[in-house]
Amino acid sequence: MKPHEHVASFGTVDGELRLGGMPVSRVAARVGTTPFFAYDRGLLDARVDLLRRLLPARVELSYAMKANPMPAIVQHLAGRVDRIDVASAGEMQHALDSTIRPDRVSFAGPGKTPAEIRQAVAAGIIVEVESPTELRRVVAAGEELGLQPQIAVRVNPDFAVKGSGMRMGGGPQQFGIDAEQVPAALMEFAGSVDVIGFHVFAGSQNLTAEIIAEAQRRTVDLVTELAAHLPGPLRYLNLGGGFGIPYTEKDQPLDLETVAANLHDLVDGPIAERFPEASPVIELGRFLVGECGVYVTRVVDRKVSRGKTFLVVDGGMHHQLAASGNFGQAIRRNYPVAVGNRAALVGADAVTVVGCLCTPLDLLGDDIELPDADIDDLIVIFQQGAYGLTASPTAFLGHPAPAEVLV
Repeated sequence: MKPHEHVASFGTVDGELRLGGMPVSRVAARVGTTPFFAYDRGLLDARVDLLRRLLPARVELSYAMKANPMPAIVQHLAGRVDRIDVASAGEMQHALDSTIRPDRVSFAGPGKTPAEIRQAVAAGIIVEVESPTELRRVVAAGEELGLQPQIAVRVNPDFAVKGSGMRMGGGPQQFGIDAEQVPAALMEFAGSVDVIGFHVFAGSQNLTAEIIAEAQRRTVDLVTELAAHLPGPLRYLNLGGGFGIPYTEKDQPLDLETVAANLHDLVDGPIAERFPEASPVIELGRFLVGECGVYVTRVVDRKVSRGKTFLVVDGGMHHQLAASGNFGQAIRRNYPVAVGNRAALVGADAVTVVGCLCTPLDLLGDDIELPDADIDDLIVIFQQGAYGLTASPTAFLGHPAPAEVLV
């Protein structure tokens, strides 16, 4: 998708990008500082509504908080989704502070400490165990507290998902218990915990609908084999997520209708037949919040060096690690960028947008066409609702942390 398409999704008012119905310059004035992240509540609701409209009614939506743990977003989504997935004690507390019931919260991720597990068990949260060690810790916590913990086994499948931005299943993994080891683990701890089902998450940031559909079909087949080893009926079937969003012009948006049609076939067919008591869950983070957010930073200098024009902004890779190329570990491609207070104008100048850090890696837009921009103009980077602030090295060079607003 091109920058003007992202501008169109937010809309304009008085020639400026609109955020929550207000011109971006007014939002900046209310925030009182740049840089800042702004998340559009209307776009967030529209994404939830789209998923509700297309996915089977029986499918439950789980918000993967790791994508964006901003408390205001968590509070808002707690009233719109069915479940919340957390990956640390800090995220767990955000979820418990929201309106969602504790038994609708799942705790996933490797390396859970005994203290974190005790906290989850005490609160009545579902622990998604990732290893036999975690299973033993859950049992010990239950015995100590006099409770029977609810768990789901996170399974490392025997297949990999091609085309994912990050592969999290298949082959050796720190995530989940290898599928072939699950039966023995269930037998060892039978009766000590309430095993409600399985979680299979094979990869993230996938833009190919058929690959996601195939992974879901194979997941249902795998879980069918493993469910035979459960002491009771399968009640929880987390099919993962992995729905991607387009970040660069070469990316094509995910065909959600194809993914939804496959889910209808699975839910009405093998899932209904084999697991009548199960709640199928789709766990989404980036796809829910990614496209509702922008990063706004102010031009503090415009300079020309040997024929190349640079816009130097007051933000940078310390807030935008992914957009800058992950410390050079990824092939860097430009995220969609606009001049927020000149959003109605067509790009004319080829400029390079750089941040305020002392490294050439601090690159936010390389040789991009923007309307004539100068000092104090507002540069907006799109697709920033997920894995922005909390996935970036904010302490680098000691600059202040950016503000966050839900508008």
